[in-house]
Amino acid sequence: MTSPHGPVLDRRGFLKLAGLSWLTPVGRLLADQAERTRQPAQSIILLWLGGGPSQLETFDPHPDTKIAAGTKAIATSVRGIQLAEGYEQLASQMGSVALIRSMVSKEGDHERGTYLMKTGYRPDPTVEHPSIGAICCHELPVGRTDIPRHISILTGQWPSRGGFLGGEFDAFQVDDPNGKLPDVTAAVSPPRDVARVRDLEVVERAFARGRAGRVEETLHRETLARARVMMTSEQLQAFDVSQEPAAVRAEYGATAFGRGCLAARRLIEVGVRCVEVTLGGWDAHVNNHEIHKARARELDPAFAALLRDLARRHLLERTVVLCCGEFGRTPKVNPLGGRDHWPGGFSLALAGGGLRGGLALGQTDPEGLKDPVRPTTIEDVHATVLTALGLNPAKENTAPATGRPIKLSAGRPIRELLV
Repeated sequence: MTSPHGPVLDRRGFLKLAGLSWLTPVGRLLADQAERTRQPAQSIILLWLGGGPSQLETFDPHPDTKIAAGTKAIATSVRGIQLAEGYEQLASQMGSVALIRSMVSKEGDHERGTYLMKTGYRPDPTVEHPSIGAICCHELPVGRTDIPRHISILTGQWPSRGGFLGGEFDAFQVDDPNGKLPDVTAAVSPPRDVARVRDLEVVERAFARGRAGRVEETLHRETLARARVMMTSEQLQAFDVSQEPAAVRAEYGATAFGRGCLAARRLIEVGVRCVEVTLGGWDAHVNNHEIHKARARELDPAFAALLRDLARRHLLERTVVLCCGEFGRTPKVNPLGGRDHWPGGFSLALAGGGLRGGLALGQTDPEGLKDPVRPTTIEDVHATVLTALGLNPAKENTAPATGRPIKLSAGRPIRELLV
């Protein structure tokens, strides 16, 4: 197998290569064993770049071309792969990262593009599709997590939803982890709190008479029970990044996004299935270069530190990290020094979860005129992530309102990324 930058060997291929001549049977045996013993990922961290980052100022620079408009590139730890200037820390982690530089989408509007990227489906007035985080929480084992298994930190304008899977799979929304976690501490003394719950049970039993079916459908009692468990769970400490050593906090950067990424790692450790951390402000219709330099100062240290930290704690293999926005930005710079919406050829980054790193798939035209080489759809990215999580993208769930069977993903896994 090859990439645009030379041959790529997966674990099976390497072991077979090591078993040349008389060692071939041994090499084959080791390769087969490696395939059988690799466990699927258990969680996903979505670094959401709200507003649509420019591919040229992030993961797909074309230095010394007209479309670069002065943007410079830097070398990475993988020969032949460059990133835009400003991503020096991420560049050192490129061996763990796969870039897809030929993403295409049919949605160039922020809300519709966000919906498509987060759910893998275009908006449909007849059904609300679940986000990929909601799918993971619905399909993967519950485990022993007392706190919500789907969490959104620094939530943007369109948070991830449970869709037709139900509101219980909506992302639990929190702000900067530097602050106090809202709505988890009783506003009254413990004895009075217990008395209030007891009184509420009396009222609910009276209300349920003759309405048992309707009351059960609301899931109110189950939701209340889960909330009570969460309020007393030690796992809530995962949100408190102040418990981390100062050196670790400094790695991520003294920003809300950096703290969000650190909290994401802590939450994954206690069994949370999906954490979404939002870094907004990429909608650069004016002063594109200045905006992207400012965002890079937050994204670069946080993204790189997250990868290092996950690897140190042996969590990277079981955690998929996806970094993306809803679309890219135009190769042409407009009269205001900005780049406009561009769903016709943009980039995203994937890491961890057993996915192959150290390669860049697809190519965009250095003149910005032709379609990307080997276009990749958002649906295919979803299918790849689900496969890394041990899920079958073709599995169907039924949308209750319409009775329609809907696949977890309508795409096909990107085989080059699957080890």
